[in-house]
Amino acid sequence: MSYAHGFGRGDTLTGRAGEQMRWPDPMSLIPRAVRPFGFIEPCLPSNAAQPPSGPQWLHEIKHDGFRMMAWRAGDRVRLFTRNGNDWRARFPLIVAATAELKVRSCVIDGEAVCCDENGLAVFQELCRRRNDACVFLCAFDLLELDGANLRREPIETRRAELANLLRRTKPGLRLSEHVEGDGATVYEYAVVLGCEGIVSKRKGSRYISGRSRDWIKTKNPDAPAARREAEEDWSR
Repeated sequence: MSYAHGFGRGDTLTGRAGEQMRWPDPMSLIPRAVRPFGFIEPCLPSNAAQPPSGPQWLHEIKHDGFRMMAWRAGDRVRLFTRNGNDWRARFPLIVAATAELKVRSCVIDGEAVCCDENGLAVFQELCRRRNDACVFLCAFDLLELDGANLRREPIETRRAELANLLRRTKPGLRLSEHVEGDGATVYEYAVVLGCEGIVSKRKGSRYISGRSRDWIKTKNPDAPAARREAEEDWSR
């Protein structure tokens, strides 16, 4: 993605002394005071060619959708995009399910997706506004619950709280299941299904805003998401 000033996030610049500098994420240039109330900058996975292995990792299917946080405070609901835009008017199914939760407040991190008849998340369908009414949130993390900040808690605790919260919920919110086991096997399964890839998360890790090495994304090179990213890089 490119920006009006002519540089894209992650572009490399050359300073006066010849040193290489990386152009910052535009969101990091916005003072926190002017960011939307309740918005939490999401944790972003680091890319890897191969998934990590070992018993210290949890693995989740990476669905092809929009990163989204469902924020609830009393009877107010917001749907924050990765950049802090509020899309509650666009996805009513997610808003209704979040409003019905038996909580005073919560912040749920996930991926807004639209699935085809085979249950596969299809980004093109998500982009067609006529499908907005059937988009749901594939939830994978819980950052706040009834005033308690859960970001310092290990991921196992956050996911257990999330699973309990979503035990009886409306279709707009669905739990993204995780698998404990060999990352390569989970990745191969995701590729066979045609998914975007997998995200592996280190056990015991806290939720940290910004890029994290505790979250590792392994992409399926044949998935539409990978082709879109390649086209975007070519257009820069």
